[in-house]
Amino acid sequence: MKKFDKDRVLLGLAAPVLSVLGALIVTGLVLLASGKEPFHAFHVMLTYGSKSDSQVYILNKATPYYLSGLAVAIGFRMNLFNIGVDGQYRLAAFFAAAVGGSMSIPGIIQIPIIILTAMVVGAAWAAIAGVLKVTRGVSEVISTIMLNSIAGIVIGYFLQDGRLGVTDKLANTITTKPIPSGSHLFNFTTQTDPVVGFIVFAGLAGVVYWFVLSRTRFGFDLRSVGRSESAAQASGVSVKKMVIVSMLISGAMAGLVGMSTLLNQSYQFSTDFPAGIGFTGIAVALLGRNNPIGIAVGALLWAFLERASNGLEFEGYDKEIVGVIQGAIVLAVVIAYELVRRYGLARQQRQVGAELAAAGSDDKQEVTA
Repeated sequence: MKKFDKDRVLLGLAAPVLSVLGALIVTGLVLLASGKEPFHAFHVMLTYGSKSDSQVYILNKATPYYLSGLAVAIGFRMNLFNIGVDGQYRLAAFFAAAVGGSMSIPGIIQIPIIILTAMVVGAAWAAIAGVLKVTRGVSEVISTIMLNSIAGIVIGYFLQDGRLGVTDKLANTITTKPIPSGSHLFNFTTQTDPVVGFIVFAGLAGVVYWFVLSRTRFGFDLRSVGRSESAAQASGVSVKKMVIVSMLISGAMAGLVGMSTLLNQSYQFSTDFPAGIGFTGIAVALLGRNNPIGIAVGALLWAFLERASNGLEFEGYDKEIVGVIQGAIVLAVVIAYELVRRYGLARQQRQVGAELAAAGSDDKQEVTA
């Protein structure tokens, strides 16, 4: 049993390791083709990314990436491709900012209200795709793409002076009303920049994700539906209900993505609120193989690569080389996982065959005796 567990862990680590190595090889070949020295570039990235201020940047950047990866991973465990996380978290952050800016109550009460508002809005927006899937058979891929666009339109409509927005004359922009200083979330002070306090909530979200999916009946049913809908339905699981509930949970998790920016940095929503994190979450979830620890490693790696791109610019390298690395990682992940899956399946078949052969030999010896 211990040997089986060891093999499973090794196979689980093989895919992300192979994907990163494959991406580095591809990137090295691209650098060589452009006349640049790859090993120096990797050294610059590692040196710049390990500085103290870079470490703080990486942690702050990885926090929303991690939550986005968790939101995507919940859908992946159900074979649902929720690519609407971007629209869900931006819409959630907008209405949470509007609610937070309209109140002036103690922070110990207001902060939970802001977070719950974001989770409810994100869940409600994701639920639309779930309902369309189970009632009309609409692919969640198509519906979430459309909902991303609609979310942007809804934000644009309400983020106007006289509605839910106010004009910032100094910056010449329209934002939601600022959240009162008493409701700003705590930060961790460092020698450089502060680390966002919402990193604690992100860690708790990872623990809840692991517990619900690995230690509850709901998590077992969710994984069962993801592996075989017909088998799960035959055992009494309502597939339609699981689809909707999974989208609700995925959307609620997506609602948390923008909270580190809102409660620790900007304290209001504006047109330049971070976008694209939902799509980064897809790559992070793939790299982390839907495991909360793996997703954390993927989020940190993604944030490290973004930070390291600044160091490359100082050395005369093209900043876009990091985009090549990230794109190569995504492609390598798909290939590496498939190779590891096939190898693991073949290995398992050989072990079963060897055990059956050994059992047959023992039976033959008993009959001869």
